[in-house]
Amino acid sequence: MADIDEAISKLMRGVQECVTEEELRAKLDASQKDARPLRVKLGIDATGPEIHLGFAVPLRKLRDFQNQGHTAVLIVGDFTAMIGDPSGQSKTRPQLTREEVEANVARYERQLFRILDPERTEIRYNSEWSEALGTRGVLELLGKYTVSQILQREDFSNRLDAGDPVFIHELLYPIFQGYDSVAVKADVELGGYDQRLNLLVGRELQHSFGQPAQVIMMMPLLEGLSGGAKMSKSYNNYVGIEEPPSEMFGKLMSIPDDLIEQYFELAACADEAKLRGIRSRLQSGENPRDLKAEMARMVVARYHSEEAAREAEEEFTKVFSKGGVPEEMPEVRVASGTKLVDVIADNDLASSKTDARRLIKQGAVSLDGEKVEDIEHTLSLDSPVVLRVGKRRFAKLLPRGPKIAL
Repeated sequence: MADIDEAISKLMRGVQECVTEEELRAKLDASQKDARPLRVKLGIDATGPEIHLGFAVPLRKLRDFQNQGHTAVLIVGDFTAMIGDPSGQSKTRPQLTREEVEANVARYERQLFRILDPERTEIRYNSEWSEALGTRGVLELLGKYTVSQILQREDFSNRLDAGDPVFIHELLYPIFQGYDSVAVKADVELGGYDQRLNLLVGRELQHSFGQPAQVIMMMPLLEGLSGGAKMSKSYNNYVGIEEPPSEMFGKLMSIPDDLIEQYFELAACADEAKLRGIRSRLQSGENPRDLKAEMARMVVARYHSEEAAREAEEEFTKVFSKGGVPEEMPEVRVASGTKLVDVIADNDLASSKTDARRLIKQGAVSLDGEKVEDIEHTLSLDSPVVLRVGKRRFAKLLPRGPKIAL
């Protein structure tokens, strides 16, 4: 019993809600007696190729299960991604093609195993069973859930109240995600708190199919860099776990002061003793910048190294505190007459040309320290210049020489 108590204590740490802890205890006990690892399910969002610090929260909990000998079952939503998960959305999400999903997942796998143990990880694609259902199977599946149950989702009801469309295919998403639990015989499913209804559907469908109901464990949502909304690729407010150390450090230094404790807990994985110390230091009036730097060092060291974290902090201090420029930056050769907007957008210094124009209008773009405020500005370079976009993005622009006739 002491072993079970210790396992429960470790697995429940940081969990926002568990349905139910008593069932988890019973499953762990049965697993020990039968020497059978639990199958712990987590769905992968296939709509983008980058894992961010927010998604790392449930991934680390999955690793906690692996450390106790259990199996991680990752469900790649290649079928459900073609529906589009409406969770938390105020409008219909775009549907992905199979080719887009496959390209995203190929880049995902390398990142996943920065956190997970590949020897205890099973990766499954839900098209394997969802496409095989056929028309009769889909109708039988849909007959196990009601429209009123689905419309309990706050995002659906809010859109209906606002007069915004809710498409029929969106109503099917929670059911197909729940059926994944049936297909892989999940013992436990992890997810963010915003996935609560989807996770509960899995429990209910397992019961309908005569399976033991999965335990669901919901993790808190890490807020994005500007606060308010959760960290998400959709909101472009995220820090990717494979971003360069200097980029990661700089982004983390930009969070609002009221998110410091949350980032220590959910991004830097600080233990309870550390968090008590952070709360005390905040209450005593310590400079929030120093606390952010400590948190950023911890995060960068977790995903890179202690040395990389130290170098990233030194670079940040040089560039942002002392007004310098990075020692290393991408070099871009620019032909005379090229629009600055095109250079910014084409080299990923902004998300689009529209974003590049916005940044120029806001005075966030400079060449060798001189602000550029004309969105039609064209370049004619005789020597290298440093382009700065926002606070953290730099490039060295080099004149492109004339073509040599052969």
